[in-house]
Amino acid sequence: MAGIPLTAQGAKRLEEELHRLISVERPNVIQAIAEARAQGDLSENAEYDAARERQGFVEGRINELEGLLSNAQIIDPANLDVDGRIVFGATVGIEDLNSGSHVTYQIVGDAESDIRLNRISISSPVGRALIGKAEGDVVVVTVPSGEKEFEIVSVEYK
Repeated sequence: MAGIPLTAQGAKRLEEELHRLISVERPNVIQAIAEARAQGDLSENAEYDAARERQGFVEGRINELEGLLSNAQIIDPANLDVDGRIVFGATVGIEDLNSGSHVTYQIVGDAESDIRLNRISISSPVGRALIGKAEGDVVVVTVPSGEKEFEIVSVEYK
């Protein structure tokens, strides 16, 4: 399996989530199952069914995180010599030339992308369009609502 690109901060967040799932969520689910079993007949026990469903989710996420972290390729953009070009992990400020709005994104891997935190995937349309460009460049991106034109106003490697 190829390495899964992660920023150092993204790997740390995933490790913290894994630790929380193993040390807090898993014991809570085990306790909930034990309490539901103590109520008797399991065939009509909604609490037992809910606890088993939660256990499946928790164990699935633990397995997913362990797989991601075991195949992670940690990339620190601050240590790369990229001559001002946008690479994985870069934090990029862009201006929408149609609306004049400004937004800042960090380009990350699929496993750590979260648009609410302004982390976009390197495989997203905007992420792909920005890779290799530099401050001052204008990029045209095809998004679901049509084409958008962005100017790159800043590039940082944190």
